[in-house]
Amino acid sequence: MKKLLACLLLVVSINSFSQILEPVKWSTSVEKVSDTEYILISKAKIDKGWHLYSQNVPEDGPIPTTFTYYVENNPSFKIIGKTTEEEGHTVDDPVFGMKIKYFEDSATFKQKIELTAAINEIKGAVDFMVCDDARCLPPTTIDLIFQFKGESVIFSSNEDNVLISNKDNLAINNELYGMNPEDISLIESGTKEKKSLLSIFGLGFLGGLLALLTPCVFPMIPLTVSFFTKSEGTNKSSGIGKALLYGFFILLVYLILSVPFHLLDSVNPDILNEISTNIWLNIIFFAIFVFFAFSFFGYYELTLPESWTNKTTKGENIGGIVGVFFMALTLAIVSFSCTGPILGSLLAGSLTADGGAWQLTAGMAGFGVSLGLPFALFAMFPNMMNALPKSGGWLNTTKVVLGFLELALAFKFLSNADLVAHWGLLKIEPFLIIWIIIFGGLALYLFGKIRFPHDSPIVKLSFFRISTAILVTAFAVYLVSGFRVNKETNTFTSLTLLSGLAPPVGYSWFLPSNTTNNLKTFKDLREGIAYAQKVNKPIMIDFTGYACVNCRKMEEHVWPLEQIDKYLRDEYVLISLYVDDKKELPKNEQVEVARVNGGTRLLKNYGHKWANFQTQFFKSNSQPFYVLLSSNGKQMLSEPVGYTPNEEEYAKFLKSGIDTFKSILKR
Repeated sequence: MKKLLACLLLVVSINSFSQILEPVKWSTSVEKVSDTEYILISKAKIDKGWHLYSQNVPEDGPIPTTFTYYVENNPSFKIIGKTTEEEGHTVDDPVFGMKIKYFEDSATFKQKIELTAAINEIKGAVDFMVCDDARCLPPTTIDLIFQFKGESVIFSSNEDNVLISNKDNLAINNELYGMNPEDISLIESGTKEKKSLLSIFGLGFLGGLLALLTPCVFPMIPLTVSFFTKSEGTNKSSGIGKALLYGFFILLVYLILSVPFHLLDSVNPDILNEISTNIWLNIIFFAIFVFFAFSFFGYYELTLPESWTNKTTKGENIGGIVGVFFMALTLAIVSFSCTGPILGSLLAGSLTADGGAWQLTAGMAGFGVSLGLPFALFAMFPNMMNALPKSGGWLNTTKVVLGFLELALAFKFLSNADLVAHWGLLKIEPFLIIWIIIFGGLALYLFGKIRFPHDSPIVKLSFFRISTAILVTAFAVYLVSGFRVNKETNTFTSLTLLSGLAPPVGYSWFLPSNTTNNLKTFKDLREGIAYAQKVNKPIMIDFTGYACVNCRKMEEHVWPLEQIDKYLRDEYVLISLYVDDKKELPKNEQVEVARVNGGTRLLKNYGHKWANFQTQFFKSNSQPFYVLLSSNGKQMLSEPVGYTPNEEEYAKFLKSGIDTFKSILKR
């Protein structure tokens, strides 16, 4: 049963390094009001998708934007009033639970001053924080210069862009962190991607086999093979050649379907990831899958425009290679009512699993190979067709079974939307009840107690149908067992076969799990590494922030999940490094380091220290950011990940680190 579900929902986890980000550029100018009064203008140009917080945010909210102005050793001006800002956007933030104002695209700030002496420039600084929908950057401070003669000045936005190759940083790194970037060995990741593509191809292949067993495709096999072998008369090899070509063109048609997603990937490599947890996308998938399900039940047919079929049929008359291609295209169109829902599942699985275009292509390739292979195989060995079962009611039965599976998966997508939006509607209890009803209905159908429009009367139940009905009944009983109470956690029992499909057991109406994580956490790198070596466990470094929205989402909604909590509590030593911690560093650790855009920066507080560590060692400055290391901190165990709200993806990331660590111990 789980394999059948897997055919309709592909799950892939492809993680990559984040890069140094500079989403804000600052420029300054001066506007004259009178001979003694001027306005200092600071303008922020904000990259698309990012937002800059206002100067005025409620207490316990994100870091506000703050300006300071001065002239070194020369009090030659007076501040008049407060720094003003544009209207911006004010929203109810669900994480902070308060109204927060921020800016998109650009923001202009103005400060009126009065000169008391002749000067050429006024210096200033701006402290700010920026976020997008998936991450936040650490609080940043940059210098500003307001020139009273000349043009505006443009500044780089990010103080955390450290020159990682600067040799002067070596001694500083050893003093602050006890290591340098070159001390950490990066694990090779090429095999991981290859294996993932192969597994996706395999699941696509199984999906194609399911499509073969539908009334839209199965009867076409003997008809098409007979056409090729008989139309060539005595030239048997020519008929076989065209049948092989026909099978190849079927594969080609489905490969072409994935091309648009490569174009999307080239425009924005993160586009498939960005929509993976989109609430409305999951609701749309829910509606589409319900629509597909009732089509499989026989209440209506899914068909593409008849004009498409007419045009491809005309193309068949051309003959030769072109004619064979149009025959393959015609098959794809006329069989859409059966293959469309399976292809939709393939597409939805790739998108929601953050798989990307190449994973979708791999799945489509597997689907096309399994769909086209029988036509080529039976053309080469026509006697094998005698072993094929005769077309009959079993084809429609297969279609109805797929309809029940589509209906079950539809509620998986609705559950995704419910979890992300925190509606609290489709918790574990109603989800299990709905699935019990669906698979109970499937069992009754297989036992002949329920009929659909296209079903023929059942004279006698076959052994295969009875055995399948018993298997489905057993699965329904297994779902019922999900209501058993786990006394250790005081939650319902987690069902292994539903991992990644059902809501977490703590997401419950009757037995909610509201306890805090209570994880043993280190906030100092050296202490954490020392403890990890003592207990001989791998390390997870959690680059986080007190005002980081998505860090809170991970800690409150992903970390408490059962399988995630088990990894973090029992298998890893957790080191949480807060990049916005304003606690001042000891004087001996307040040192200057080189910046990538020239000059130096002073590490004043712990937030500076850990942000510098992240940018130097892992080439990233966004949070949350998770790094898995060996117990001595010298071997990376898996590629780091950022915001990963999907439970299965995050669990797979943690498991890969454990597996690598165990392999290191065996060496």
